[in-house]
Amino acid sequence: MERIIITGGVPLQGEVCVSGSKNAALAIMAGAVLASEPVILHNLPRITDIYTMMAMLRRLGTVVEFIHPRSLLIDASRISHLEAPHNLVTRMRASFSVTGPLVTRFGFARVPLPGGCDIGARPVDFHIKGLRLLGARVEMDGDFVTAEATRLKGNTIYLDYPSAGATQHLMTAAVLAEGTTVIENAAEEPEVVDLANFLITLGARIEGHGTRRITIEGVSRLHGGEYTIIPDRLEAATYAIAAAMTRGNVHIANANPEHMTPVLLKLQEAGVQVEANETGVHVQLQGRPKAVNIKTMPHPGFPTDIQQPMTALLCVAEGVSVVTETVYERRFRYVQELRKMGADIEQENRTAVVRGVEKLYGATVRATDLRAGAALVIAGLGAEGETTIEDIYHIDRGYEHLVAKMQSLGAQILRVSRVSNEPALVPAQEVPVCSA
Repeated sequence: MERIIITGGVPLQGEVCVSGSKNAALAIMAGAVLASEPVILHNLPRITDIYTMMAMLRRLGTVVEFIHPRSLLIDASRISHLEAPHNLVTRMRASFSVTGPLVTRFGFARVPLPGGCDIGARPVDFHIKGLRLLGARVEMDGDFVTAEATRLKGNTIYLDYPSAGATQHLMTAAVLAEGTTVIENAAEEPEVVDLANFLITLGARIEGHGTRRITIEGVSRLHGGEYTIIPDRLEAATYAIAAAMTRGNVHIANANPEHMTPVLLKLQEAGVQVEANETGVHVQLQGRPKAVNIKTMPHPGFPTDIQQPMTALLCVAEGVSVVTETVYERRFRYVQELRKMGADIEQENRTAVVRGVEKLYGATVRATDLRAGAALVIAGLGAEGETTIEDIYHIDRGYEHLVAKMQSLGAQILRVSRVSNEPALVPAQEVPVCSA
């Protein structure tokens, strides 16, 4: 097992390049199953969730291989298995999203119930309800979902909650369905829009993506093509908050500020200098941030995935902040870890009251999930003394070369073996460069 060791108090300086979007890439990789010809995806992040999805697609009989450090070939023209492997789907929730593409293209799918970070209830009810409305016969058998259909038929689907995952999944199921499908109360996340644009590149007919009403006119087949995935707005926001936490001066290259509006506005409210331009986002802070209140909501609200990193920053803000989590009820499990570092947080149910302190102090803490791990890295960067973060495999699921990127900004951060305490550094040449 490896861990991350940080000596805090060093302002981050320089430029860091944002990788491709994890959440868009995973949905698009599942959507590539719909294509009867090869697909090439550019700007793929090299993270463990991507490798898990690659392994699962290979088990289905799909050819999946990197043809460039950031470009992936997916050839699903000869899929031979319609049952997804249990050990891979249970690692990552996004793996379940192959169900719709398999059943709409091949008429059958058998997929285990998904896994992923333990941040609260994330049932697949919306997914199953939608597939049934499209005409699939869906049965639950223990830990497996089996879906069958001769051909899916278009219908109107109302989502009780604008779930990004359900919107993406049902969109992929509907593109080969007979007739017209309308998804009402659809999610508006940039990753939903990116998936729709990818599918359109392959010949799908989709309108309204990025709004609460998406219309899909079914086609008989999707052809191959090439597509470039959007930058990861959540990674970009993490670096912006880290820069503020360390009172640094950082340019986040390749970030799309339009995708980050709620986070950037809250940072500005907290006193952080933010400048957005055609090359990315520039963040700078002198002195302590100011307390702000945040409430997570579906896009274009404040993203639940950035609640934890932002809360880490608010731990050292002047004043009292109130953080309300409306999406996942177990997002606050990391609070006890921040308390070990001296944070003054009172948390009850889905609300946390954060009383800012002048500084945090290094401690040994544990990443409870992906974004909690990012929050602890941010806290460690700004803390006095040494912070050790354990269970960092969570971080690897969503952040490409986090340690090396932080090192490039001047952070005193190492990845070490828990047994030998020897550095396990990522070679500098592997750190993504935006101009490459």
